[in-house]
Amino acid sequence: MSDPIVSCDWLAARIDDPAIVVLDASWHMPGSGRDPAADFAAAHVPGATLFDIDEVRDHGNPLPHMLPDPSDFAVAARRLGVSTGSTIVVYDTVGVFSAPRAWWSFRAMGHDAVFVLDGGLPRWIAEGHPVETGWAAPPHGDFKAHFRAELVANLESVSAAIAAGSPQILDARPAGRFTGEVAEPRANLRSGHMPGAKNVPFSALVANGALVSAGAARDILTAAAADIDAPTIASCGSGISAAVVALALARLGRWDTAVYDGSWTEWGGRADAAVVTGP
Repeated sequence: MSDPIVSCDWLAARIDDPAIVVLDASWHMPGSGRDPAADFAAAHVPGATLFDIDEVRDHGNPLPHMLPDPSDFAVAARRLGVSTGSTIVVYDTVGVFSAPRAWWSFRAMGHDAVFVLDGGLPRWIAEGHPVETGWAAPPHGDFKAHFRAELVANLESVSAAIAAGSPQILDARPAGRFTGEVAEPRANLRSGHMPGAKNVPFSALVANGALVSAGAARDILTAAAADIDAPTIASCGSGISAAVVALALARLGRWDTAVYDGSWTEWGGRADAAVVTGP
């Protein structure tokens, strides 16, 4: 499949296929008042398990939900029922928000057969598909991780990109946070953006809870002065919505976008990292 998105009808037709693993990768901003675990227990796609982004992380790193060591990720994936031959479908309860983070995480760990459910759980329900409640533990899988370092950007690679002018940096935060006119939601972070970065708010790439079409994504990226044919690092507040940009670029045939895992939580929290304000 050349599209990283699958429709609800596509999944519904295969929901009983043991090779399909469905993961609820819901995550919400701090202070939202929403609990992904409680939402999952109340309603989820039949057979799904919860991919807890705040749990499947590097617990020794003070930054939020950083990718864990590949061996630790593999253990977590096996517990979720994922095997090397699994086709994974990830979704979230917003539509398309945090599911792309799980999509990117599996790709960074070497698993290509992973897709995002178009419109997430809201569209699944709106189209009349059934849901389940409660919890069920899946049988363990045999997933093995093969880390792709080229899909993960860090402080050093972002600094090098700024110095060299390539790869381009696309920042998925809202415009006000990018320009520095709006304070960051996390404490002790400076406002503004990395030198040379371009703003592509992830919300512009989502319409009615679903990723926009390839044509619309191309228009949005072009309007932001992004070069679709250029190597790209996607960044955001903490590495969640940056994956929406990576997903949109994959829909346009660019599967090589790196996500800056620490994103603005790391960059904006360091006194030695250059920050600029304004457009």
